Amino acid sequence: MITFYPGPSRVYDKVPEYVKQAYDEGILSINHRSSEFMSLLEDTNQLVKKKLNVPDDYQIFYLSSATECWQVIAQSYSGLSYHFYNGAFGKKWFENTKKIKPLTIGYHYDMNKVLNLSELDLSGEDGLICLTQNETSNGTCISNKRIAKIRKEYPNHIIAVDATSSLGGSKLNIENADIWYASVQKCLGLPAGMSVMICSPYALEARNDCRKYYNSLNAIVDNAAKSQTTHTPNVLNLYLLNRVLATTKNVAKISQGLQDRMKAYLEFFETKVELKPLITNSKVRSETVLVLQGNPELISKIKEEAKVEGIMLGNGYGEHKNGTFRIANFPAIRNKEINSLIEFMDKSTN
Repeated sequence: MITFYPGPSRVYDKVPEYVKQAYDEGILSINHRSSEFMSLLEDTNQLVKKKLNVPDDYQIFYLSSATECWQVIAQSYSGLSYHFYNGAFGKKWFENTKKIKPLTIGYHYDMNKVLNLSELDLSGEDGLICLTQNETSNGTCISNKRIAKIRKEYPNHIIAVDATSSLGGSKLNIENADIWYASVQKCLGLPAGMSVMICSPYALEARNDCRKYYNSLNAIVDNAAKSQTTHTPNVLNLYLLNRVLATTKNVAKISQGLQDRMKAYLEFFETKVELKPLITNSKVRSETVLVLQGNPELISKIKEEAKVEGIMLGNGYGEHKNGTFRIANFPAIRNKEINSLIEFMDKSTN
């Protein structure tokens, strides 16, 4: 089955080989307080910084999922949290934070509009500005230029960014925000079960002193200083991340390739009257997740026929569940698989 599901999605071809090597090398049984593990962690951190263009003074942490990052961020900062979202995952982040911090403020904006923070007054109190850079449910994104503008306008706020469907695929200007996080089962091309969180010096300086939670940011930082983790980590996925990053190109080159692919997709679907991109504004359209809309009966027919042909398309999500399907444009997906998808779509929609 060729999967275009936008997470968990296709893993890199060499992952099975790397898993066997991890077994052969004893990685699966490694003690996470050992020198071997600490060396693996340090080397992986350096690869993350090198391949994803992370500033040297930012720190890298590994958690279980993007959802756990929601929890850790909410517990680690005092003051208000302002959440700006246009889709289901941004809304879930807001709702999760509100359970922990009841005064959390959410602001929904139109998915075909460029984010404009001036529509909400943030002058009352410094706090967290929470953005979903790439919204997996509807295929939107917030540009580097827009995040840089927010950084300039709100220098005293902590800017936290969900990059779950873009980190490792899109060229992100990490220096323009304080916290970035992503699960590894999307653009990083790995099995689910781990997330990467990247924090600026300002983000670490501004954290509160709370230590009552299982995986508090304070405990995470303290253990990271010893090249360790607070808990027994997903050592296999850490090893796989290390091996994949060691062999992939810098994210700037990967991003250019994904942009070229997305352009080809859009040019193809311009010829199809029955299917059109859900996001009509090119300024906010994702380069890693394409969402196509059409008649619900046609959408269901295309997904069923694709499955018979050995192609897995992503279901629509949330309010767009019935009238859309999603195509992951992630780095691990091969060009010949994309060609197979386009050939199928051409045949299916004629």
